[in-house]
Amino acid sequence: MVPILTVADVASAVEVHRRVLGMSVVMDHGWIVTLADDAGRQLSVMTHDASAAVNPDVSVFVDDVGEALRRAVAAGAEIVYPLTDEPWGVTRFFYRDAGGSVINVGMHMVPSALQ
Repeated sequence: MVPILTVADVASAVEVHRRVLGMSVVMDHGWIVTLADDAGRQLSVMTHDASAAVNPDVSVFVDDVGEALRRAVAAGAEIVYPLTDEPWGVTRFFYRDAGGSVINVGMHMVPSALQ
């Protein structure tokens, strides 16, 4: 699970968290950057989601995103971004929880699906 902070300036946010938390950049798509420490703890900062109309508050990666979507629908969760294969190699959807938080649920695509 990775918390995601929406920021106006990704570079400034990265610099602050790098200096304060001692984290290093492990992923940088320009619009979202993920930092991590040596223990594997992660934090993402983003300006806006590249393909969704809403920014998620947290990312949770699962083994079977299709099953997670089925469970979300069965639970009556509001799906705010449909199941989508993204060009950066993940399949994901977003749901809004009862408190209004937006959860990005995803899994990495199998390499053959990226071709």
